Amino acid sequence: MRNRLEELQEFLKDSPNDPFLKYAITMEYKKLGDNENTLAGFQDLRANHPDYVGTYYHFAKFLEEQGRKEEALETYNLGMEVAQRLRNRHAYNELLAAYNLAMGIADEDWDD
Repeated sequence: MRNRLEELQEFLKDSPNDPFLKYAITMEYKKLGDNENTLAGFQDLRANHPDYVGTYYHFAKFLEEQGRKEEALETYNLGMEVAQRLRNRHAYNELLAAYNLAMGIADEDWDD
């Protein structure tokens, strides 16, 4: 029986430019702890599917986990720009909250 990663890779053969399939495969690599393929997957998504807004949050979180804070902050910012351009308020707010958290700015700091 094939695993989820193999199934997704088969689907990708039929639709090689499907950003959702690429994203799903990247997230499978992340689940498996395959940092090299996870990084490559996120980089491919950002380069070839820059409007796939779901990439930015998870890519930045991954970079944070790898101790690459500056790159993570840059990725959050890029994602916020894309979300704003696409008028995706939900994604923008998620990215902003994650950016603030990474910067050490808690939500309660804004309640004054």
